[in-house]
Amino acid sequence: MTRRRPPTRRRNRRPSRRQQQRDAQLLALAAAAAAGITLVVMVVNWLLTHWWVLVVVLVLAVLAGAGWLYNRQQQARWEAVRAQGLRYGLPHLDALHHARFEDAIRDLMQRDGCHDAQRVGGRGDLGADVKATDPYGRRWVIQCKHRRNGAHGSPVGTPDLQVLNGTARQVHGADVAVIVTNGRVTGPAVTFAKQQRLHVVDRQTLAVWASGSRPLWELLRAVPPPRRPTSLS
Repeated sequence: MTRRRPPTRRRNRRPSRRQQQRDAQLLALAAAAAAGITLVVMVVNWLLTHWWVLVVVLVLAVLAGAGWLYNRQQQARWEAVRAQGLRYGLPHLDALHHARFEDAIRDLMQRDGCHDAQRVGGRGDLGADVKATDPYGRRWVIQCKHRRNGAHGSPVGTPDLQVLNGTARQVHGADVAVIVTNGRVTGPAVTFAKQQRLHVVDRQTLAVWASGSRPLWELLRAVPPPRRPTSLS
């Protein structure tokens, strides 16, 4: 007679540490979610009871937004007034660093209504220090030649005009190519500029432009016609 072996007991496997950590994380997330929901319910109930607090917050937010918008509008108006009243005298321009001189030319173009005027001068500028689009749609490319000694500095010569002539239209797409200096310009350079349809703003023209309120295109001769009709044309 064969004896039956007692049934083997199955060993209960204990959960691994990873499983325990996951369970703990799930419990923590559930507790956090429950606490968050409870907090939201409490806040909603409190606001329903104290509804006037929500009204006050909304009124304050509207007032703050209106104040911010008003300050932005006032700042824009003051910037417009400052730009329209921008003036430079020749002694001030003479004393500038050449980079700040380029900034001044950019600011004058912005004063005249070229809102996209920007200074691009530096290494590898290919003859362009300031670029701008006037209200008539014409693209301006300006090369600046600052002389520390003003009228007593070295004059702008034909080679400077040749650089501008070689890059202004072909590289930068200029409608109006201009060279601006606070110094002198040689006679041959002026002749070359006329032959190549370049515009020269010498010391005298710069003085009128920088200290007055007339835009540069009203002071130059033979400026190309507007690209598009505007209220100014």
